[in-house]
Amino acid sequence: MITIDIPGRRTLNLTHLILDYNGTIAVDGQLVDGVADCLADLASVLDIHVLTADTFGRAAERLAGIDCQLSILPDGRQDEGKLDYVRRIGCERSVCIGNGRNDCLMLREAVLGIAVVLREGAASDTVLAADVLCTDIVSALDLLRHPLRLKATLRT
Repeated sequence: MITIDIPGRRTLNLTHLILDYNGTIAVDGQLVDGVADCLADLASVLDIHVLTADTFGRAAERLAGIDCQLSILPDGRQDEGKLDYVRRIGCERSVCIGNGRNDCLMLREAVLGIAVVLREGAASDTVLAADVLCTDIVSALDLLRHPLRLKATLRT
């Protein structure tokens, strides 16, 4: 668990990290450099979940050896599928990271939502639903590895 006291907001007790795959931790089906190391580090304090349509069919292969649960979502209403997933495991203890329009609902519902902008870009609805916006995934994951950065960003 990661506990972060946010002055003027509340204390976050995070136990789950839910990640989109393509456009968030991967580009064109390939994991972004540094992501595997960050996830290996975070797996000691968070349960890691990756939700994807697996557009390129490589997610399981690329995530092999990383302590995470991979869920491949069926076509159609993936935004609702991701939201249902987060609700099942607990919104109040979840941080979600994504970039696409189908990530908007889960970022809004989670106690902490982080949008990232990689080469694929980010949907404006998703950016507006997030608590924090990062320009790369390693920086977003480092917010969890160095929680004082989140405290500085989110305090009032």
